[in-house]
Amino acid sequence: MLNKEEFAGFESHEYRPIIRSQSMKVLRQLVEERKPTKILEIGTFIGYSASVMLDANKDAYLITLEKDKQNSLDAVKNLTEQGFVGRFEVVNCDALEYLQENLQTQFDLIFLDGPKGQYYKYFPYLKMMLKSGGVLVADDVLFYGLVESKEKIEHKHRSLVNNLRKFLAVLDEDEDFETEVLNFDNGMSVSIKK
Repeated sequence: MLNKEEFAGFESHEYRPIIRSQSMKVLRQLVEERKPTKILEIGTFIGYSASVMLDANKDAYLITLEKDKQNSLDAVKNLTEQGFVGRFEVVNCDALEYLQENLQTQFDLIFLDGPKGQYYKYFPYLKMMLKSGGVLVADDVLFYGLVESKEKIEHKHRSLVNNLRKFLAVLDEDEDFETEVLNFDNGMSVSIKK
């Protein structure tokens, strides 16, 4: 598997929303252990986390959603070069619209790594699309420690942090899920649907 720095498109971004190392290890381990055959990813960027999941289970098929056109093209190139032809689909779209239009599609694992402030809006749809026994993994849920902070949040981050707090509260209160929030990197929630 290539280093993320070798992925097409990596060098052209000042901000690189690529999964951090500990989160990547947990995601890989979950895929290896649970062997999901159908995976949905929200937030492709250039395809690095998608390649990690596809590499972790040779029987997996992955649909990944990316709003940015160039990132979508780079992801297709990278995943193709990694040898995953026929095992993935990169959809250049708005994630919420996709979810609303594809509610009948069922997934074994959903990896949420798109716009953090939208997680709680996605949740009702993700819940319907996740099979019983499936796993919902959400990255960056603690957002640099601000989600757990008792300090006043700067205006520029307030809405995003409040929305992540809503998302975690909804997960915590939903009796259909067993959720654990892992406090490393930028925070990751792992929720298993009963």
